[in-house]
Amino acid sequence: MWRPPRRLPRPLRRAAAGGPGRRLLLSTPIFYANGPPHIGHLYSALLADALLRHRRLRAAGPARLCTGTDEHGLKIQQAAAAAGTSPAELCERVSGLFRQALTQAGVAYTDFTRTSEPRHRRAVSHFWGALRDGGVLYKGSYEGWYCTPEESFLPESQLAEGTDAQGRPCKVSLETGHEVHWTKEENYMFRLSAFRDPLQNWLRDNPRAIFPDPFYQCVLRWLDEDLPDLSVSRERNRLQWGIPVPSDPTQTIYVWVDALVNYLSVVGYPESHGAWWPAVHHVVGKDILKFHALYWPALLLAAGLEPPERILVHSHWTVRGQKMSKSLGNVVDPSVCVGQYGVDGFRYFLLRQGVPERDCDYYDEKVVKLVNSELADALGGLMNRSTAPSINPSNTYPRFSEACFPKVLGSEEARGTGRACVEDYKLVAAVASLPAQVDSYFEGFQIYKALECIAQCVRQTNGFFQRHKPWKLDRRDAAEQLWLDTILHVTLECLRVYGTLLQPVVPHTADKLLSRLAVGPGERDLSGLTFLARYDGKPCPFEGRQLGPDTGILFHRLGKLETMKKRKQEAQVPDKQLL
Repeated sequence: MWRPPRRLPRPLRRAAAGGPGRRLLLSTPIFYANGPPHIGHLYSALLADALLRHRRLRAAGPARLCTGTDEHGLKIQQAAAAAGTSPAELCERVSGLFRQALTQAGVAYTDFTRTSEPRHRRAVSHFWGALRDGGVLYKGSYEGWYCTPEESFLPESQLAEGTDAQGRPCKVSLETGHEVHWTKEENYMFRLSAFRDPLQNWLRDNPRAIFPDPFYQCVLRWLDEDLPDLSVSRERNRLQWGIPVPSDPTQTIYVWVDALVNYLSVVGYPESHGAWWPAVHHVVGKDILKFHALYWPALLLAAGLEPPERILVHSHWTVRGQKMSKSLGNVVDPSVCVGQYGVDGFRYFLLRQGVPERDCDYYDEKVVKLVNSELADALGGLMNRSTAPSINPSNTYPRFSEACFPKVLGSEEARGTGRACVEDYKLVAAVASLPAQVDSYFEGFQIYKALECIAQCVRQTNGFFQRHKPWKLDRRDAAEQLWLDTILHVTLECLRVYGTLLQPVVPHTADKLLSRLAVGPGERDLSGLTFLARYDGKPCPFEGRQLGPDTGILFHRLGKLETMKKRKQEAQVPDKQLL
C-alpha cells in the first residue's frame, strides 16, 4: 500500500514576513469566467492590492500580485451553450470584463493568468505527471452528488432538500442552494486520505499559515473528520472544455486542480518557480477555503513541493442583509460603484468596512455616510482649512516653536510653560505610534483596523485644530504668530503621516494630499517616515518649504448628481501612473 511521508518532503524555509530583500508573491483567486465581476471579486483583489502597495512602500523586497480568470469546466461549457457562443468566445469576453474592472478599481496586478493559455496548460500537464509519478493517483469508479455551479462533489452532510426550477423536489447544496445531481463515472482519484498526518504536521508547525485564526481552526477540524480520496478528473464525453489528462484522452483534468496550478504557472513552473515558491500569500474567500487549505497543500506535497507560506481568508459581502444572487437582482456591479463613489471612495469603503472574520453588509447609504464623514469632511476638511490662504497666506510649511510646544516625558507633565495642553500631547503620542500600528495591522491582515486607527487620529487632529482656533490668533503679535505657525506645523505633519499611510488604500487621494504638502516622490515611503522631528529637537526637512499648488477639494462629498456624473467620466480613464 502506498504511503506518503509523515513529514514534509524537506524543511520549510520560512523567511520573516518583513525581511528586507525577500521576494513575495501575492495572489487573488483566479475568477470563474462564467459571468461578470461583482464586489466580492473586487474585495479579494483590493485586499491583495493594498498588501502589495504597503509592502512596496516599506521597500521590503521584490513583490508581485497575480490574478486572472479560471476558464475551464462544465459550468462554462454550459453557460456558453446557453448563450449560443463557444466557450473560448465567452471566456475572452468575460476575462476582458475582469481586466477592466480590476484596472478601473486601481488594482496594481503584475500578472494576469488565463487558464486557457498555453503556458498554463503545459504547467498543469507537468503537475499531473508529478502526481502520477509520485504514485498518488489511481483510477476508480466514483459516484456522488455533483454541484455544477460549485464544480465539486458534495457529501450528504452538505446537502438539503429543495426545489428545482419547475418546483419539483430535489437535493441542493446546503451552503449555496444550488441543485446537485447524482453522478457516477470512472475518474482518476487522488489519495487525499493519505495526507492527513502531513497536513496536520504542516499546520502544527506553522500556526499562522491560515489566517485569521477561526479559519485555521476550521481546517484543523476538517482534518479530524473523514478525508475521502478526491476525484481529480471527469470523463471527456461529459466535459470537453478543459485540459485532457496526459496519456488518457478519455479524461479531462478536474477544473479545480487545473485552476490551482495557476499559482505555479505564473512563476514559471516547472523550470523557474523556485525563485518565488513557496514565498506566496494567497488571498481567498472563505467559500473556497477547503480547496486552498486542504486540497491544494496536499496536492503540492504529493508533487514534491512545499505549501504556500500563508493563506489569508476573508468572509463575504451581503447586500442589505441578504446574500448576493442573480435571482434576487441584488448583485452589486463594481463599475457602477466606481462611477458613483470614485475609485478611492469605493476602495476606502470596502477596505474600511470589510472584516475578514465575518460577513459584512453593503448598501449605498452606508457608503455615502462613511466616505463623506471620513474622507470628504474629516480628512479633506482638515487639509483645506490648514492650507487656506486666510490661515496660511505665505503658502508654506510653517516653523515649529519648542517654546510653544515643549517636549515632555509624558502627558501628565504637559502643564509646562508652553501653549500646548494635555490633549495636544496625547495627539502627538498617538500619531507618533501610528505608523507602527498600521504596519502591524497590515502584517496581521487587519487592514480595517489600520484604517480605524488612522480615522481616529484624523478626528483627534481636527479636535486639536478646532480647540486652538488659529483663525482667531493675531499675526501682528509675535507670540501669537509663533503659536499659529506651530499649530499649522503640527497639523500639516499629521496630514503628511496620514497621506503617507493611506497610499495603499486611496492612492489618488493620498497623492493629491501629499502633493499639496509638497512631499516629493522620494519622501513618501514608509521605511523613512518620521513625525514632528522638531519636537524631538531634530531638523524637519519640510519646515519653511513652499507648499505645492492648490489641488482644490481633496475629496468631493457624495450625493450630488453632477458629482456622480463627473466620477463616472473619470472612472473611464484610470490614472495608470498611480498603479
